[in-house]
Amino acid sequence: MEINEKTRAGKHLTELLVKTYTDIHTRAAAGAFVVWGAIIVPAEIFAGFDNVVFCAPESHAAVCAAKGVGAAQCLKAESLGYSMDLCSYARIDIGCFSDGCKESPTMGLPRPHLLISNTNNCSLLVKWFDVHRRDMDIPHFILDVPFCYGPQQEKDRDYILTQFGDLIQTVERLSGQTFDRDRFYEAAAHTASASMDWKRFMACAEHRPSGITVFDSFVQMAPFLIARGTPELAAHYKILADETEANVKAGIFPVPDEKYRLLWDNIAPWHQLRKMSTRLAGMGANIVAAPYTSCIGAVEGSYDLLSFDENDDPLWYLARVQNHSVCPMGMDLRLSSMGPVIEKLGIDGVVFASNRSCKVFSVMQMDEQRRVREQYDIPCVMIDVDHADVRKFSQENVYVRLEALLESIEAKRASAVSG
Repeated sequence: MEINEKTRAGKHLTELLVKTYTDIHTRAAAGAFVVWGAIIVPAEIFAGFDNVVFCAPESHAAVCAAKGVGAAQCLKAESLGYSMDLCSYARIDIGCFSDGCKESPTMGLPRPHLLISNTNNCSLLVKWFDVHRRDMDIPHFILDVPFCYGPQQEKDRDYILTQFGDLIQTVERLSGQTFDRDRFYEAAAHTASASMDWKRFMACAEHRPSGITVFDSFVQMAPFLIARGTPELAAHYKILADETEANVKAGIFPVPDEKYRLLWDNIAPWHQLRKMSTRLAGMGANIVAAPYTSCIGAVEGSYDLLSFDENDDPLWYLARVQNHSVCPMGMDLRLSSMGPVIEKLGIDGVVFASNRSCKVFSVMQMDEQRRVREQYDIPCVMIDVDHADVRKFSQENVYVRLEALLESIEAKRASAVSG
């Protein structure tokens, strides 16, 4: 299979994204209550209402970057006085909406009635959403999720659950709609089903050669960000997992001449997905996994799936996974989740992508790199990236370091052979 050939799941993904963004605009134009929320905000809650639309500005910013208009949107925000050092997602979002979303590949997002940020996946989100609160004069609800240095404590989970209750009451009051717990339960079950199939898809990386690349998982995570709680989400991930497993059985692999199995640590470089995947494949290198996508459906300190049946209350389930997204974890939790992946997937080297936009993800990486190298005796490299602003990406510097990583892996293998 050619590396850029579109699979059935790839075509279905395109159809799903187009339908989701089209429905968002159609329903908003017809009078739906519109929520803009951070990507970790439990979107399933809004499915419990008759006519509430959930939009994710972070995901929209990633689409802009992937489609090549991210830097232009960043420039618009910078012209308004926002620093180039701010997260490029925030700059893309603010820049885009400063001129009516003229260059957005999705026609932007419909104007919201409520903003919902949180404190667990990005330290900037509250301030970013506050910009919109001031400009649009609309309410801003903040979910405060405690940071984890160990397993989530019961008192913290109760604190999160109390806030979920407050959020439901807030949407009821502002929208005039009543929360339907049965509809919400059904939506949460769709997400749980999708999470199981996502883990089946990710498990295809265990095969040698791997049945997937990390770039596949970066692209295919999109429905989790914009369509959680829907039957379309569950249907898509079943298609994805079934097709990927069938390809593995048929001997169809994205990097058939795989010589190096790598792990990526950080958010996807959205503006480089095709270029980087093609170039690495040409060198026999496959980045097979990343904490960014492995953590979906899990809890802090692990990439194993949390069973939806562990508790009768789906709100409990959603509260339990609120710390899954790497950023709200201490160093020990990050390493306890990364270590089993290194061993299970037979990782030869780790690429720590120091992300100029996501400081909360990147701040621990120097220490993390040292500990991974010492504990697992595998080569590591640090590269400089920005997940959405291509102006901060140096292709020459990145590939010099990646090539040096592959040389280190070869040297380690040669040393092992010579004894």
